Amino acid sequence: MTSRSPRGPYRKTVARRQQIIDAALAAYTEAGSRGVSVRDIAQRVGLTDAGVLHHFGSREELLTAVLKARETTDRAAFGNPSEDPKAALDLLAHNATAPGLVKLFLDLAAASAEPDHPAHSYFKERYPRLRGSLADSLTDLSSRQARQQELKGRRTTPDADWAARILLAAVDGLQLQWLRDPDIDMAADILTLAQTLLPALAPENGPAPAQQD
Repeated sequence: MTSRSPRGPYRKTVARRQQIIDAALAAYTEAGSRGVSVRDIAQRVGLTDAGVLHHFGSREELLTAVLKARETTDRAAFGNPSEDPKAALDLLAHNATAPGLVKLFLDLAAASAEPDHPAHSYFKERYPRLRGSLADSLTDLSSRQARQQELKGRRTTPDADWAARILLAAVDGLQLQWLRDPDIDMAADILTLAQTLLPALAPENGPAPAQQD
């Protein structure tokens, strides 16, 4: 049997929901560090606040739909960041131009730790999915070689400030993941990361460390 496209009032509802999501994405993209209200979104589609929420049930449901749409849009524009290093770097560069979307992601990531939050299942599924995809890509030899080739022309020099920034980012990010997966050993993960980062900071051909008696 062939699937039928939505018809009648339902089709109009689907189209209206998509219009609202597109308007919200645009609002957050343009917002900078300023917050986005339901009224900001409503004005873009010619509805009242209540009219917008009628199509989603709540502000949290609306923002969760926006977050999902953002991931779909980003993947279509840049590719899969967990499999393609260029896609990951391009996406990060794009995020730097849209702080409103970054803030939306972080706000929902924190709020969704509550099991009854609409975005809870999204984030609970997201981290294992991306970890698995990235781990598979890093394990595969040909994929790893392709990554090294792609990153070869983008090499930077690590320093102590960079290492500190990465460690702090890892600590903050691990806490978000740990809220959804308490089996994660945050201390062990950070220790492993620190042990990996420290050799990168050692000066090439520098003096050997002094030996203790």
